[in-house]
Amino acid sequence: MELNAYEVELLNVNTYKLFAGVYSDFKRKAVSEYKFELEPLEYEEFIDAIEKKYMNCIILKENGIPTAFLVYTTSVSESIELNIIHCLGTEDEITKVRMLIDKFLALTESERQIKVVSYPMLGHQSVFTADIAKFGFKFIGLAVLRFLMGNASSERILENMKLRELPDGYKIVGYSDEYREDAIKVVYEAFNDTQDALFDTRFKSIEGSRDIINKIVDNIYGEFLDEVTSVLLYNGKPVGFAFSNITGGKIANIPLVAIEKEHRGNGFSEQLLNRSVKMIVDWTKIGRRIFSEVNVTTETNNYKALKLYRRIGFREDYCYPQAYLTPKK
Repeated sequence: MELNAYEVELLNVNTYKLFAGVYSDFKRKAVSEYKFELEPLEYEEFIDAIEKKYMNCIILKENGIPTAFLVYTTSVSESIELNIIHCLGTEDEITKVRMLIDKFLALTESERQIKVVSYPMLGHQSVFTADIAKFGFKFIGLAVLRFLMGNASSERILENMKLRELPDGYKIVGYSDEYREDAIKVVYEAFNDTQDALFDTRFKSIEGSRDIINKIVDNIYGEFLDEVTSVLLYNGKPVGFAFSNITGGKIANIPLVAIEKEHRGNGFSEQLLNRSVKMIVDWTKIGRRIFSEVNVTTETNNYKALKLYRRIGFREDYCYPQAYLTPKK
């Protein structure tokens, strides 16, 4: 019996046509098997992104035919982002994954001297956990929670929330760009020593936090919802934020909730989330903007955050391992 011959290389113009088959297989499974909220790029758009160096693609060829691939980016953030590993079928899958990771680590060796590798192992990719751990990856469990529009139970929880009255000096308003610098400082202070900073090192610096906030507010991560974004003011100064955007289609997302340390413990996160989610629900009901859900992500061991989101009406949908590889230096 003849053994399969595997080769691993960067996708190039000579393999574009052969690669179309395995990419089409991935595209069919992106939502069902990998929990993608947006449809992935059409094949021609994907090739265009490769040629423009927006992303990099490593392919594994089996007897000359591409049957697996790995996509990563090095320019979107301060991390090296490993976006997807996909194999055509599951035969000898782990061997293929190991070979792709080996090549990826070799190609990114210089960048990894100073950059963390971030790899959200969504959907089927979670079966690779034990194997990529052998390459030195560590893991954080993340939970995705959803508030579904039209869900009577969730909407009843939201409507019946008993919120404290805001103390004197406090007020909650919508976002204005005059608050951007304050948002950067609040987010940096809130996240620089959290688990999030392990796989997104931008949280560890003011400049990194600035990059995150700028990309949210400037519509890089999806359409920013300034009216829905809630801001906590204390004597007119912003001290808390619950950002909101649209990650795709009718899906709203709350990417960050942050409160200055000295203002925590007063239920302000509940107040901010209540306002933002209510506005999304109300807009949907009156037809101003139609949303199917609001989603949030938090660590599976962050019980305080999980309880908070449940009190708003969110329910856990699925969990996945967030892998990260710390810089070599």
